[in-house]
Amino acid sequence: VILFGADIKLAGSLSLMISLPTMIVGFSRYINADAFLILKQERTLFVWMVIGSVIGAAIGGLMVGLFPLKALMTLLGVI
Repeated sequence: VILFGADIKLAGSLSLMISLPTMIVGFSRYINADAFLILKQERTLFVWMVIGSVIGAAIGGLMVGLFPLKALMTLLGVI
């Protein structure tokens, strides 16, 4: 954002596009390691975490237009 002067929303979207292939490869390795057995045992917890993540992402996506650009840049700089 600072180096290239890109819009904060564009930078966030591009960040996701860059990290998505890494997440896909990690997920495929996770599947091959038979690590899903714990998810079967903790299915209720897993379902609640998925529901919370989807709702949180949707609310965050809707709220991003409510905050001024300077506030978003400051908040993301602190994080």
